[in-house]
Amino acid sequence: MITEMQKTKSQILIELEEKYGAHNYHPIPVVLERGEGVFVWDVDGKKYYDFLSAYSAVNQGHCHPKITKTLIEQSQKLALTSRAFHNNVLGEYEKFITGLFGYDKVLPMNTGAEGVETALKLARKWGYEKKGVAENNAKIIVCEGNFHGRTISIISMSTDSESKGNFGPYTPGYLTIPYNNSVALAELLKDKNVVGFLVEPIQGEAGVVVPDEGYLRTCFEMCKAANVLFIADEIQTGIARTGKMLACEHEDVKPDILILGKALSGGMYPVSAVLANDEIMLCIKPGQHGSTYGGNPVGCKVAITALNVVLEENLAQNSAELGKLLMNELKSIKSDLITEVRGKGLFVAMVIKEKKGKTALDVCLKMAENGLLAKPTHGDIIRFAPPLIITKEQLLDCVSIIKKTLAEFN
Repeated sequence: MITEMQKTKSQILIELEEKYGAHNYHPIPVVLERGEGVFVWDVDGKKYYDFLSAYSAVNQGHCHPKITKTLIEQSQKLALTSRAFHNNVLGEYEKFITGLFGYDKVLPMNTGAEGVETALKLARKWGYEKKGVAENNAKIIVCEGNFHGRTISIISMSTDSESKGNFGPYTPGYLTIPYNNSVALAELLKDKNVVGFLVEPIQGEAGVVVPDEGYLRTCFEMCKAANVLFIADEIQTGIARTGKMLACEHEDVKPDILILGKALSGGMYPVSAVLANDEIMLCIKPGQHGSTYGGNPVGCKVAITALNVVLEENLAQNSAELGKLLMNELKSIKSDLITEVRGKGLFVAMVIKEKKGKTALDVCLKMAENGLLAKPTHGDIIRFAPPLIITKEQLLDCVSIIKKTLAEFN
């Protein structure tokens, strides 16, 4: 029996979480206390490669010095005013981000789920006031396997039983079609009450599910023809993760409503954004939507710096180039555990076949022992998404760890 004196610091801290925290997550059993670039260290001093990047929130790497400096400087000057008053940073941020992504307006929020909720409200408002849909009849098309957040409205469109089970009654107004199926979309677009199609360019939480080439472009053009808003959830895929600033750019698609989050702040502070042109965005009037923290000076300054880091350090290009290398290296691994490798840029998934009772979780636990952190999703899929600042040498070192780990199961 292990006594309190024999427990590691990690074990003690994990037990604290288990006792006093809600059991809504099941983390890999490491307790991290420091991060720098592509590396993190646990409380017992062990060093790891981070191959998840906080679900693509730290694309710029952990504690990027420029982003950290901005956070400190702005938080010492002015942190929050609410939107009851103007602040001297919001307009600067709004001009910067709308110029960068090519939209008339931005509505700043904090979390990804808030960004999605904002886009849903915006689409419905546009549907009633611009398209002429009768009140309370607006419908939004979504895809099977989607993950857009955890609010009641968002899980109402989920097809994941774990996310959705026993949280009803659910929000109405959603129509569900298979992902990567433009024929199914075409059929539902015949409904004149449809106001929007919400889609992830690549489904992240579903396991980096990449649609067929041309799917996004086809869906976009069909939405245009039907006078339906094409709404892209780029919370995970945006900000250079897939080798372009936005995943939609791979097919030259500019969404009617664009949702950003996660790496918008480099993982330093909760910042999300919804971008659209005036015809859509100006449907929302004062008092109809907002957030106490949305557009706060710290978040705005941090987001400007985080985006500039992506541009200055050519992270989209690095993701594109090293993403190809990672895919090729993973596909070359000889292991009967691997059934598929897929992805785009540095957004890659490896599908693991259970062998002698060993699963993707067991592979991730062994990789952690070997110095690389990743996490399974949907039981058999390991998602690989390192910080985009990773070098070729570091990436090949990570591939060696993955190869070594898989060899231990052969």
